[in-house]
Amino acid sequence: MTSRVGGAGQLLAISDLHIGYEENRALVEKMRPDSDDDWLLVAGDVAETVADIRWALETLAGRFRKVVWAPGNHELWTHPKDTVTLRGVARYEHLVEMCRELGVTTPEDPYPVWDGPGGPVAVAPLFLLYDYSFLPSGCTTKEEGLKYAHGTGVVCNDEFLLHPDPYPSREAWCQARVAETERRLAALPADLPTVLVNHYPLDRHPTDVLWYLEFAMWCGTRLTADWHRRFRVETMVYGHLHIPRTTWHEGVRFEEVSVGYPREWRKRPDPPGRLRRILPREDGTR
Repeated sequence: MTSRVGGAGQLLAISDLHIGYEENRALVEKMRPDSDDDWLLVAGDVAETVADIRWALETLAGRFRKVVWAPGNHELWTHPKDTVTLRGVARYEHLVEMCRELGVTTPEDPYPVWDGPGGPVAVAPLFLLYDYSFLPSGCTTKEEGLKYAHGTGVVCNDEFLLHPDPYPSREAWCQARVAETERRLAALPADLPTVLVNHYPLDRHPTDVLWYLEFAMWCGTRLTADWHRRFRVETMVYGHLHIPRTTWHEGVRFEEVSVGYPREWRKRPDPPGRLRRILPREDGTR
């Protein structure tokens, strides 16, 4: 299903706001659209607590024509500092209901169609997780990969804070999400391009520049490796890696739009918190 909203403006994107850091919260306080018709795509990792997630999304939804949210791993953590102790699917569903209250589009809602400059495109926020299939070199199973990662000391906090309840494992939850999302994307009109918004890249290639390559295990799934071709992707928007950049894979634009932690963005020459323009493209195509 899709829903259409016309208008002009820009399709903008950001991710990994991590507003538990005061410096990052201050960036969100300053974020404004350039016009009343601008949309904002938020590709996950807003914060760890429900209260912080609500504050950020409510703030942004009050400023942009439409806010589209895809969850990151941090939103799904059952963090000891959070008064909301829900786990797994129950936590995700709680966040979805909160977003609906705020008027924020989630992966459970009809995909809105951007009819502004560069459109029309279906904007599809995704919730897919990962299944440990981006294994370290020389490893052939999840068990081998995790043993290697623990040996290097590079282990994602998801192993301790992201619970898959009622699924038996994170990879089982991932596989269920992939199957359901694949069905919905396949039902879109065959002539309608898409902008896919996911916390993780759909293909492994963006992880090749990680300092610690074993961290790729927590960065996606091989099950989506051909989605940028199958689903007419105009741009694949993602975050998670904290390496904002544009790459091209088989002719498709992959856009990493994360802010990251203050210790990371302070080292960069560009000002932090800049909203990335997805459409209309800066090169004038489409």
